[in-house]
Amino acid sequence: MRVTVTEFVSLDGVSQGPGSPDEDRSGDFTRGGWLTPHADARFIEAAAHWLSLADGLLLGRRTYEEFAAAWPDITDPDDPFTERMNGLPKYVVTSTLSAAPWQPATLLRFADVAALRAREGRELQVHGSARLGNALLAAGLVDAVRLVVAPTVVGAGRRLFDHPGRAVGMRLVGHEATPAGMLLLEYETTGDAPVATYTGASELPPTSG
Repeated sequence: MRVTVTEFVSLDGVSQGPGSPDEDRSGDFTRGGWLTPHADARFIEAAAHWLSLADGLLLGRRTYEEFAAAWPDITDPDDPFTERMNGLPKYVVTSTLSAAPWQPATLLRFADVAALRAREGRELQVHGSARLGNALLAAGLVDAVRLVVAPTVVGAGRRLFDHPGRAVGMRLVGHEATPAGMLLLEYETTGDAPVATYTGASELPPTSG
């Protein structure tokens, strides 16, 4: 399966607490809810399509617990996510949980992810678990990244993809701006990020098209 990481991020790289002011106040964060004002029908449509590609969810412990407390109680028949979120297999990367009441679910360690990734299937999707996504990217276990970029500068909060590991190269494979001004970006990982020194415009490759 391809491991894909879907994250909400602000223009200044914050990924903490996008959905509501009370979603994640860790580290005395008080600026949550920055993505929701920009959500529109096109964003919902795109996010539902991404979720339709999943054969499983790969979640960190905290995100699993937050999702488990919320998704089973969402009964809106028109919600495009509820059936998939509740029905998909959940693989929870944890060293502390001993039970997983939101089923179907499997508890595993970080070292088990590579073997899970090697199984046949479509996508194993990381949603919301920014710390896990960060660790997976640093370990070379991410195949694609989908970012929803909100048109806001939060100014504080936990940043996305802040790790001491190697620099990771990305190739843009999809991009779109929603009517409300959010960017939907999809990248595939390409291994180590290349570096170079600028020596003048004449040395740059020509534009395509």
